[in-house]
Amino acid sequence: MNMMNLPRAPDSLCFDKDEFMKDDFDVDHFVSECRKQVQLEELREDLERYYKLLKTAMVELINKDYADFVNLSTNLVGMDKALNQLTVPLGQLREEVLSLRSAVNEVIEAVDDRLSKQDDIQKNKICVLRLIQVVRSVEKIEKILNSQNSKDETSLELRSPLLAGQILERIATEFNQLQFHAVQSKGMPLLDKVRPRIAGITAMLQQSLEGLLIEGLQTANVDIVRHCLRTYATIDKTRDAESLVGQVLVKPYMDEVIVAECAKSGPTGLHVMYGKVLEFVPHHCRLLREVTGGTISSDKADIVPGYDFMVNSLWPEIIKGLEERVPTLFNPGNPDIFYEKYTISMEFVRKFERQCGSQASVRRLRAHASYLSFQNKWNLPVYFQLRYKAIAGSFENTMADGLEAAPAGSSYRLLVTHVLWGCLLRCWEEWIYLPLLAHRFWKLTLQLLSRYCTFVTEVLNKVPPVEVTKDPMKPLPSSASSTSSRASQEDTGSDTGVPAALSVKQLVYIAADVDFLQEQIPELGDIVKRRLELIGFTNFQIVSDSLADSKASLSACIPALNCRVTQLLSERCFRYLKSASEVPRLYRRTNKQVPTRASAYMENALRPLHQLLSDHKDTLKASIIQNWLCVTLCDCTQRYYETVSDVLSSVKKMEESLKRLKQARKTASSISTGNNGGPTDDAKIRIQLALDVEYLGDQIQKMGLQTGDITLFSTLLELVQGARDGVLSE
Repeated sequence: MNMMNLPRAPDSLCFDKDEFMKDDFDVDHFVSECRKQVQLEELREDLERYYKLLKTAMVELINKDYADFVNLSTNLVGMDKALNQLTVPLGQLREEVLSLRSAVNEVIEAVDDRLSKQDDIQKNKICVLRLIQVVRSVEKIEKILNSQNSKDETSLELRSPLLAGQILERIATEFNQLQFHAVQSKGMPLLDKVRPRIAGITAMLQQSLEGLLIEGLQTANVDIVRHCLRTYATIDKTRDAESLVGQVLVKPYMDEVIVAECAKSGPTGLHVMYGKVLEFVPHHCRLLREVTGGTISSDKADIVPGYDFMVNSLWPEIIKGLEERVPTLFNPGNPDIFYEKYTISMEFVRKFERQCGSQASVRRLRAHASYLSFQNKWNLPVYFQLRYKAIAGSFENTMADGLEAAPAGSSYRLLVTHVLWGCLLRCWEEWIYLPLLAHRFWKLTLQLLSRYCTFVTEVLNKVPPVEVTKDPMKPLPSSASSTSSRASQEDTGSDTGVPAALSVKQLVYIAADVDFLQEQIPELGDIVKRRLELIGFTNFQIVSDSLADSKASLSACIPALNCRVTQLLSERCFRYLKSASEVPRLYRRTNKQVPTRASAYMENALRPLHQLLSDHKDTLKASIIQNWLCVTLCDCTQRYYETVSDVLSSVKKMEESLKRLKQARKTASSISTGNNGGPTDDAKIRIQLALDVEYLGDQIQKMGLQTGDITLFSTLLELVQGARDGVLSE
């Protein structure tokens, strides 16, 4: 768009000077846009500044061209008279132009009318020519059919099959043109008169082609079959030829081969039946595949394209035979039998696909309606539900039985974990897993692991700690049947044999199974990945992440399990350690000798821990056992420290009380030396406690632990040693 040159505006203006010269300039829009940037007062000032600039520029322009402005009025004198003189001739010219335009329009309309009539004539001529061609084609075909008639027999019956095939091919070429012109002439009255003759030619041609094709297949004449198939393709009846082959050649064979008795006789009979079906291709389809290019040996120059007898003739008859005569093949009632039938059938499908000859043929087969129908006949969801019920049901039944021991030879200690691992493997075993159900079996795998985690959590949270009523220091019995009953009663605190609480042995078995199961999860992942690789699955990261989550869920059970174990061991150990409160009773006013060895209760105090080491060193990892021992001893030492502190505090109070009594009665000699002049009873108590704590430290070291790792043990040892050293110094 050309604009007159405006004077240069200052850069400080809030608007662009070129906005005023635009064709679509709008005042309201201009003001609205400027208000977004500055206030109205500032806009007014900028407009005034620019107005003054324009006014100055206009004055300068007038001054520059002043002579032209003066001459402008002089030149316009008399212009109105000149314009009036031109009005009359211009009006006459306008009338002449309108008259000429009207005449030209009349001529154009006449020409358009004649052209339209000519187009109609041309179209009618084309229709007539097509009808003539239809009539000529009909007459030509009838002439070929009726030529050389003798004894009321057609020439096709007298000629050789090969010559008949050539004649039919000529007829088909002419018939193809006839069909084309007949379609183009649809709706013409003459065509309705010729239609019966066309129908007769069509019926005769199809009948002749069917008979000749069957004869060619029966005599294995390649040329006849090629002529017939080419003729079918010419008249666009390839599907009719494929349907004819299916009915005449395939169906009788399949009726004889596909019988219910073969399927009922088990896998062997099914293998035999499918084998006979596959034999049809090399024995009966060789000629057709060679002519249509379905074999490698086919000559590309002589093949007839557009046919796929494997997909459109053979396969539908096979599926029809299976669905009609062997309906029990698809029954999922017995999952084991269903699996055998399904896998054998899918192997048959794979072998059939390999016989198709090309990838394009395989794609056509898989898109065929009968192929999809055959696949849908196999009720895989019902099969999975039966497998799910068997696998998950066995696992749930085992969990209902509680913490029973695993069978001999198992890698696990508990029956529930042994069954769990078996269920996980069953999901992917050869005789259960099906590729199309991979997602369902994968979900079941994760559900089993999750259910096991829930079971362990419920066992640890709901079952109360064991209350042992019998001698807890008896060694855990072996797995022999003679001692299993006593073990159950001792570990559960019940004579009924029904687990009412968790024993150390059961907790150890849970810990061992959880730890070993976590190590086995990667092996399960490898099994799953090998299965998924066969179906083209590649996103294995999601599989690893899911198994890692399951492993983390198992790990989440360990803290509660460790707490239950250490709590139970601590209670058993402290049951004896609290006997330290009875030491004063043993020495006060009993006139016993000065102690030289640890108390009898100390020999039993750590026996549960020694028993844990001896009985389960091959069951659990040493690191787990050492952690349990360390936590248990820390708890026991803390509680033992409190008991010993109370005892020493009580002894000190008693001693101070006796001293005050001595001073009152002035019997210092009897109080300081006792009855025999040796250490006092309180001194013996301190010595005994010191010996007990030292013995405890020795036992801790014998278990492979360091006393420095036991909380408060050093403080306890200093406490009792300080008390004993004070006695000896006195």
